[in-house]
Amino acid sequence: MSLIEFNSHPVTKAAVIFPDIADAKISLSSEARLEEAVGLACAINLTVEYQEIIKIRSAKPSTLLGQGVLERLRTEFVALGIELMVVDSSLSPIQQRNLEKFMQIKVIDRTALILEIFGERAQTNEGKLQVELAHLSYQRSRLVRSWTHLERQRGGAGFLGGPGETQIELDRRIIDDKILRIKKDLEKVRQTRKIQRSSRQRVPYPVVALVGYTNAGKSSLFNYLSQGSVLAKDMLFATLDTTLRKITLPSGRLAILSDTVGFISDLPHELVMAFRATLEEVLEADIIVHVRDIANPNSKEQRQDVLKVLKNIGLQNIEEDKRYIELLNKVDLLSSEDKQKLSSHSKALLVSAYSGEGCQEFLKLLDDRLAIDYEVIEFSVPSYDGKSIAWIYANSEVLSCRHHEDSTILKVRICKSSAAKLQKILKNL
Repeated sequence: MSLIEFNSHPVTKAAVIFPDIADAKISLSSEARLEEAVGLACAINLTVEYQEIIKIRSAKPSTLLGQGVLERLRTEFVALGIELMVVDSSLSPIQQRNLEKFMQIKVIDRTALILEIFGERAQTNEGKLQVELAHLSYQRSRLVRSWTHLERQRGGAGFLGGPGETQIELDRRIIDDKILRIKKDLEKVRQTRKIQRSSRQRVPYPVVALVGYTNAGKSSLFNYLSQGSVLAKDMLFATLDTTLRKITLPSGRLAILSDTVGFISDLPHELVMAFRATLEEVLEADIIVHVRDIANPNSKEQRQDVLKVLKNIGLQNIEEDKRYIELLNKVDLLSSEDKQKLSSHSKALLVSAYSGEGCQEFLKLLDDRLAIDYEVIEFSVPSYDGKSIAWIYANSEVLSCRHHEDSTILKVRICKSSAAKLQKILKNL
């Protein structure tokens, strides 16, 4: 499903506009937002021929931008052969329709642009379902007084609708039916994830989730630590689908590393809701690792955007949570002087997924954090007590096992909540 359609052009010439509205609150600077929007456009192979920050005192309800600005832009766009105008803001349906009518080209807003990227990148069935749900939710809002060709009336009978039902009502009903179907499919995915998580908890291998702003280097770090081959490019939203890999920590403990979708400022509400099942992986993780691109001049603002999304999905005071670890990635791009300043002033760990700098220290930190909630116990159980031995293997990590006459001597690493139950089992033997 695509929101951008062109007939035969192999290359689409685009213009990217950031409307800098006087009283609007944005986390990044105007220049950074424009640069990010251009990066998003390039991520779906648009050729950006024109880009501009347009300062406006207040948004026009009908067109967002003023008449004089639009006339100037139209003249320039005709000269450059612009086919698509990207407005890095949220457009109402009526604003989008009026802009397209005036400019005589396709116009999309920030939400549509991000949805387009997600539509191209989703690989798994779950990812495709989530993107389709977000697309449909967005398109449904566009039906309201925006598509004039949908306002004609049609006849019909039975479930197709009675006489006089308008095409817009029919289209809305079709979209609602599709949304309902996809939500049911995603609920099945959610239940499957719950089962998978409970299975992992019984193993149990702790889960370490990598989160961060898009293009912060999460996938590169994931590949370095897990010897994996997840797509890692200097590109916004290179990763959409959650990937899990086993890693071995310095103590020999096994853990599951999870690479998740990147966040971005003003992440469309439709996407936050659609990717709920994926984001639940973060909620359930034993350790949440916030990977930051410290070489990016907007790293502090990006950090706040990530924390805002984490808060929206239910992690209210994540910075104070013992599960939270912050990594400053891409330190290989910094000067020695800047690295020295960071080392002395920041509590976060400095790493480079490119050179491997700091990665062993990070694994050691993971080991130490996880050890707080786990303990190592050695004990013996009767060799004939298969039920107890099966429970121990299902609920702990068995480090060693040896047999002595009629007993089995086990050394296990087990979380403290399960350790209490183990002590009851041993007491009753």
